Amino acid sequence: MSGCLMGNEKGTPLQFGDRTTSDVVVRLRTPEGRDEWLYSHTSILTKKSKYFADRLSDTWPTCQILDARSCVEVHSQDSDFDYHITLLRLFYVVSDSLISESEHGVRNALGILRVAIELDCPIIVSACVEFLESVPWEESEEEEILRTIPNMGPSVNPILSRLQPVDPATIFRIFLSALRLAMSSPPPSLRDLKTSAQEQLEYMLTDDDDAPLLAACDKVKLEVRECTKTLFSNFCSLLESLSKEDKTTISKKVKLELLESNLSDLSWVCQISSKLEIMRDVVTFWSEVSNTLIRTLEDETSISETLEIKFKTIEVATKIIEAIGYGTVILPTAKRLHMVNLWLPFARSAKPIIDASSNDIDEQRTKSDIWKTLESALISIILALPSEYQADILSEWLGNKHIQYPDLTEAFEVWCYRSKVAKKRLASCVSPFESS
Repeated sequence: MSGCLMGNEKGTPLQFGDRTTSDVVVRLRTPEGRDEWLYSHTSILTKKSKYFADRLSDTWPTCQILDARSCVEVHSQDSDFDYHITLLRLFYVVSDSLISESEHGVRNALGILRVAIELDCPIIVSACVEFLESVPWEESEEEEILRTIPNMGPSVNPILSRLQPVDPATIFRIFLSALRLAMSSPPPSLRDLKTSAQEQLEYMLTDDDDAPLLAACDKVKLEVRECTKTLFSNFCSLLESLSKEDKTTISKKVKLELLESNLSDLSWVCQISSKLEIMRDVVTFWSEVSNTLIRTLEDETSISETLEIKFKTIEVATKIIEAIGYGTVILPTAKRLHMVNLWLPFARSAKPIIDASSNDIDEQRTKSDIWKTLESALISIILALPSEYQADILSEWLGNKHIQYPDLTEAFEVWCYRSKVAKKRLASCVSPFESS
């Protein structure tokens, strides 16, 4: 802060609290009993505050105290007591920036703004609004602003400009830009930005306590489908390149890294496709490439290089099998049986190797959750197959040395019960012609 207002005959600056030049006392009182006399000057109070201009006018009765000074009582809540004093001090300041981050901060500026509105001080209100509208807010400060500002009238509306809803066209434009980044293959330095784009796109489409930022309309679905087609095409080309010797300059290690990246993208695509109800596209693609993918991973001799890739594959397969097992995507019996026959053995052989490589507790917990989800989804698919197919799967499982995973005990128990009571339960379904 710099400078003070000039106000007496000698041209010396008037000082807040100077009893020798003061001609008015602002008596600040609270319900809790705080009472402070603040020595001020009529010329400054009436210039900076319409409230004081009215109170010190000839039309408003005032009380004379001590050396013929006028007294204006101001009643304040205890929480605003210091803000009133700061406001009165600001009346005496001559500066381009009355409110600053270093001296006041967001919370103090809010408090000053609150009392400045009560005492009708347009210059201070404008300074607080300008400050709060331009500085960054912490999350707790933003919540306090949302609780406070809406009740202060239109003069403070610019403060809320950063929180205003955006029109749908702008949201869709942001969505498209983020989608292209989320589905791109950026250099390592930009991978965190890609991950952030994926997370925010998923958040935009999530229906939680608030409605999704973007509705799952045909236009949005079309854009996602177009981007996923490119991902599917790249994934197929990469699998083809890995499954045979080619003359490209790309090393096997780089190809495996690309495969892991593509699998991560597919896992994310499953998330948003589920929200947009277009999961059938991903399920259809996955069922078509499953044979090649499993064969490619099984042919790789380097366990260390393919370990993370195998788990990423399990992660995607789990989401696909969930969609099939719980009826999100309806497939004919032959295709459901095909998926079980492919992914059950792969998961069974991959689990011991993947689990043995994990030492981090949080990582183990995450992987454990995925294994359980996959197991439940497989059981759901198995129990929806014809009973003879169930018998074949269960027979193979009971004789396998890896019987612990997946644990098909639940499917076995249900199959035994259904088989035992099948004739009795279906007897009533036999037509009169068949029984005769």
